[in-house]
Amino acid sequence: MKKVACEIEGGTPVEVTVSRLVIAGWAGRDSAEVERHIRELEAIGVRRPSAVPCFYEVTPELLTTSERIEVIGEHSSGEVEVVLIQTEADGLLVGIGSDHTDRKVEGYDVAVSKQMCAKPLGRTLWRYSEVAAHWDALITRSWRIDSTGERIPYQEGTLVQLMHPEPLIRRAFGASSMIPQTVLFCGTQPALGPLTPAGAYELELHDPILRRSLRHRYSVDVLAHTE
Repeated sequence: MKKVACEIEGGTPVEVTVSRLVIAGWAGRDSAEVERHIRELEAIGVRRPSAVPCFYEVTPELLTTSERIEVIGEHSSGEVEVVLIQTEADGLLVGIGSDHTDRKVEGYDVAVSKQMCAKPLGRTLWRYSEVAAHWDALITRSWRIDSTGERIPYQEGTLVQLMHPEPLIRRAFGASSMIPQTVLFCGTQPALGPLTPAGAYELELHDPILRRSLRHRYSVDVLAHTE
């Protein structure tokens, strides 16, 4: 079990308790876009999934709101995802996170690769009830930050491209809602170019209807190691 200090936008503090952390993969609505993402991963050696969407349960200890994560080797990369958080007292909350993944390990075992890296989460959250009616209009974006500090667009798209939370939850858990203390990463948009390691990533979930954004930036420290 992991406890993470967050806040609901507006300043209300909330301690998120996590007993289950689940990562959704290949969760697009459009089969052509799903196929594009599969081929994107096949290009770096990741085997084609046997079924879509897929769900990978990982240890809750990987969830972090830190602005810095540590990885082994120089072959990991991030990917922006909407995060659903089911709480006891505050209901279903929405955040922005990154399914940071070791791409070298992903080439031979996706499930193991999901356990290799921390999963960054922005501290500020929204109530799902505030965005449910215009969910498909929400936009996820990410940038990779190169060695000179330049922000390079990495991903962008509306959530209409991904499975809506309600059918995704049913597929993941076989029920219409998640039990409290469950966190679900909801899948990602295809990259605008090749999947690329970077020294830092910036994430955004933008709401064009309520004119607000959730943002998170984290840096990636490569641990020294010998082979």
